[in-house]
Amino acid sequence: MKLDNLHELFVDQLKDLYSAETQLVKALPKMAKAANSRDLQNGFQEHLEQTKHQVDRLRQIFEELHLPVRGKTCKGMEGIIEEGAEFVDLKGDPDVKDAGLIASAQKVEHYEISGYGTMHTFANQLGYTNAARLLQQTLDEEKRTDQKLTTLAEAGINQQARSSK
Repeated sequence: MKLDNLHELFVDQLKDLYSAETQLVKALPKMAKAANSRDLQNGFQEHLEQTKHQVDRLRQIFEELHLPVRGKTCKGMEGIIEEGAEFVDLKGDPDVKDAGLIASAQKVEHYEISGYGTMHTFANQLGYTNAARLLQQTLDEEKRTDQKLTTLAEAGINQQARSSK
């Protein structure tokens, strides 16, 4: 692949984010089903709905830039989801499993925060005002989701896991 300008890099990374989000749409229901905590299940379900809206925002950016809506395989997200699948299939104490699911979900969030932050900067530098606004909206959602996961972990799930056998 050859990239000659910031616009081409922006498009390349837009495809990567699109792939990451569509992979996550498939993974979140499995994570919700694997969770023991009702709050964690609800958090994963809520994030699934949010992620679907984020995919729609990315589609909107593609369309506004007159680009075909398609991704390239995001190998980073693929690896993070594969790693998280270990917790989905984990046998043992359900509280420990929930702590592992949160750890996995936070890796996803941090990856997304990095990607959306970079893309927001690129969009601003390229003068893509609406794309920058949409990317910032998603970035803010990802940060809030990360904070909710931290709160769930610190408010009880990690303590329950620590108290397990």
